[in-house]
Amino acid sequence: MAKLPQEYVSRQAEIVARFHQALHTHLEDFLAGRVEQLHTLTELASVLCLHPGHLSQVIKAATGHHACHFYEQRLVVEAKKRLKDTSLPIGTIARQLDYEVSNFTKFFKRFTGLTPSQYRKTITTSAEDNQVGCPN
Repeated sequence: MAKLPQEYVSRQAEIVARFHQALHTHLEDFLAGRVEQLHTLTELASVLCLHPGHLSQVIKAATGHHACHFYEQRLVVEAKKRLKDTSLPIGTIARQLDYEVSNFTKFFKRFTGLTPSQYRKTITTSAEDNQVGCPN
């Protein structure tokens, strides 16, 4: 197998770094309510002045994951954080993360093995188990 010239490896690293930065900035803007919808991969590639297919290939080659994987991982982290607040209905959390409730449940279960309500229940159960009673 032929070795890639160093300039291509450097360009690959540059694209990955720019992708992660653009994704981070966009997700921060989305979660803060400064933008209403998540970018598609095509829109994100456009921000980076790259063809979506090329961006996908570079991200996959460099990280071993599809570009969408990084969106999904960040949304799972955010969903877990929001599910800790039991005053927020799961439907509200789903809509905040740009999902319909049924799709959010499927998405969350695919990454955690639990539905959002099961996850929330494990959090509240473990929090109750960790509370230490005061000695008399």
